[in-house]
This record gives sequence, structure tokens and C-alpha cells, in this order.
Amino acid sequence: MEDLLRELAPQVLGVLARRFGDFATAEDAVQEALLAAATQWPAEGLPTNPRGWLIQVGYRRMIELVRGEQARRRREDLVARRDPDDRQYAPAADEELTAERDDTLVLLMLCCHPALSTSSAVALTLRAVGGLGTAEIARAFLVPEATMAQRISRAKQRIRSSGLPFRMPEPPERADRLAAVRQVLYLIFTEGHTSSAGPGLRRIDLAAEAIRLTRALHTLLPGDSESAGLLALMLLTDARSPARTGPSGELISLADQDRSRWDTAAIAEGVTLVTRALPRGPVGPYQVQAAIAALHDEAPSTAETDWPQILALYEVLERLTGSPVVALNRAVAVAMVHGPAAGLAALDALMHDPQLVGHHRLAAARAHLHEMAGDQAQAIADYRTAAARTSSLPEQRYLSMRAARLAAASGDALPPPAAVEP
Repeated sequence: MEDLLRELAPQVLGVLARRFGDFATAEDAVQEALLAAATQWPAEGLPTNPRGWLIQVGYRRMIELVRGEQARRRREDLVARRDPDDRQYAPAADEELTAERDDTLVLLMLCCHPALSTSSAVALTLRAVGGLGTAEIARAFLVPEATMAQRISRAKQRIRSSGLPFRMPEPPERADRLAAVRQVLYLIFTEGHTSSAGPGLRRIDLAAEAIRLTRALHTLLPGDSESAGLLALMLLTDARSPARTGPSGELISLADQDRSRWDTAAIAEGVTLVTRALPRGPVGPYQVQAAIAALHDEAPSTAETDWPQILALYEVLERLTGSPVVALNRAVAVAMVHGPAAGLAALDALMHDPQLVGHHRLAAARAHLHEMAGDQAQAIADYRTAAARTSSLPEQRYLSMRAARLAAASGDALPPPAAVEP
């Protein structure tokens, strides 16, 4: 039932928002309809038309909310002036929602509007399109429920005060808005796949929700190569998740993972998606990242990975994005192809990049390459530096353990790293 409600939530919200032109109030009405369903359906049984049931309940609640506001008449007049006559109706409970797919896409684009901050867009997307409750979203991002409620409330107020209509953006805006949708979904997945803070390496529900929403986006836009590439990237990356942690939750590096535990069905789907998307063009960053992930997933081992091809793809990705994080990953690929000295030289060019200075991933990459080069003392120091810079406890433990193992193997007695706030 939970999966059904999450699937129906954006469709019902689309009907109410399109009818009344008030996203914030419609979202409140839908949440109350979902709560009523969660309370009544287990006791009374699933209705014959669950979507129609939710529309009826949400519509009645919307009427109550609208009538309860002093500005009801002004809002209705505004809707009447803004929307054409053929949109001034509420569908019957048993009427098929012929535009339900468009509604979901409109919702995604509205939730990812540039007027909203990234954190607000993420929260609102999970609430309005994902159907997650405020408490669930707060737990996923390790913030108090009250804080997340305020964030969502501010986002809805920003949409209300901006007067944004519930409709598809004009053609000149669509590409940028779609890019914003992809970025928000990617951020949700990234936080789910590798938590930026906290005791756990992953937040499984968050990663699964990002994949579900991206799959819906791909269904809505099957010809969009970048959306297909994004879904492929998520599937190919998430396929390794069963092997990323040990029995105690400890992080296991890609090179040390038991590849027999990888999800072969997800890998096959991801490879198919990116293989079909790349020839269609235009080629974008998510497709290139998916192609890199596919090469990793299809390789029997790290040593048998097609590193020259991965390096070539990182060079393409760097030209597309100009991202220093991509440059860092490219430097590691350089080391795998041309040796650690070449990789370290590439990393040296990034030492003063403002986006990487103080970031644990730069120190971790240097540690890995120094270890490859046999410079254990410098590798130990860099691993400890990286451990002190990350807020993720699993990553912190992994990096500290790498340093400890190298120190034990070399008989080194370097002082322990400074304590890190969890």
C-alpha cells in the first residue's frame, strides 16, 4: 500500500494543483488524503479505484481549505484569468487521468525551480513527488523534523509568493529546468549511496527513492538521452552496494569487493540504457559517467578493467563539466594507465583548487597513489589527513584503518591522527 500511495501522490497532486492553481494548499490536501487512505484502507479494504478515491478526498479537503481562507475569491479570480476555460474543471473520481504523466513532470519541474535553494528543492521533491513524510525526509538527512518542516514550508511559500503557474515551462526554459530536475535527483541518490555524515555508509531508502523517481522521469521522457544516462548511472552504481560493506558495516573498496555479490540484473539494465542512449545524442555528463560505471561493473577485477577507455571517458567528462572532482578522478585513472607518478603530477595541479582544498577525497586520492608508488610514510600521512577531514564515520574508519595497516607493515610509529567530531 505504501508503494501504491507514493505512486499515486504526484498524480493526485497534479489534479488539484492544476484545478486550483495553488500548489502549497493542494500539497497539504493531498497529504491529508494520503493519511486518510493509510488509516482507512487497511481496515476497509482497497477501493476499486484508489486514485479516484484519493482525488475525491483531496478535492473535498481542498475545497474546505480554500473556503477557509479570506483570499479565496481573489485566488479563484487569479486562476480564472490565468488558466484557459478547458482547465477549469475537476475530473470525476472515475475519470482516467489522461495527463497524469505530464502532471508528474510538471511537479518535478516546479519542485526544482531555480527560485528554490538546492536543499529546499530536494526536500520538496521528496515530499511532493516522492510521497515521503516530513519525518522520513528529516531522518534521511539527519536533521530535526521541525527543521525539515520549516524548510518544506518555506519552499512552498516561495512557490506561492512567486505566482508560478502549474504548467510546463515555456520551451526556452525547459532544458534548464530539466537539468535542474536531474541534478536534484542525482543529489538525492548521491546522499543515499554515500552519506555525507553519520554512522552509516548508505541510506538505502533514499537511494531507492532517487532511482524510483528517475525511473519515472525516464518513463515520462523516454527519448531524453541524459535522463536515461542518469538512470543508468544510478543502477550501475547501486548494483555494487551489496558488496560495499562488510559484516560490521565497514567500507570495502572497489578493488577488494566480492564482485559475485553485485546485482547483475541492475548492471544489465544499466548497460542496456547507456548503450541505447549514447548513439542518440547529444552526449551529456550523466551518460559519460554511466559509461565509466559500466566499464567498472563489467570488468572481472580491478586489474582487468579497461583503464585506458576509462581515462578517455574522464577526459571527455572533464571537457563537458570542467569539474575539479572529475579532474581528481581522471588523475586516478591516469595513475592506473601511466603509473602513480603521472597520477600524482595530475593531482598536484589540483592542490590549490578552492573546491578541493580541505576536501578529504583529494587527500585520500593522494594517499592511494603514494601507496601505489611505495611511499608508505606519505601514504600514511595522507590517509590520516583524509580521515580527519571526512564527516562520514565509515569512511573515517576505513581511511584510519588503511593508515594503521601501512604503519604496522612498515613498523612506523607515527602519532595517531587528531580526534574528529562524529
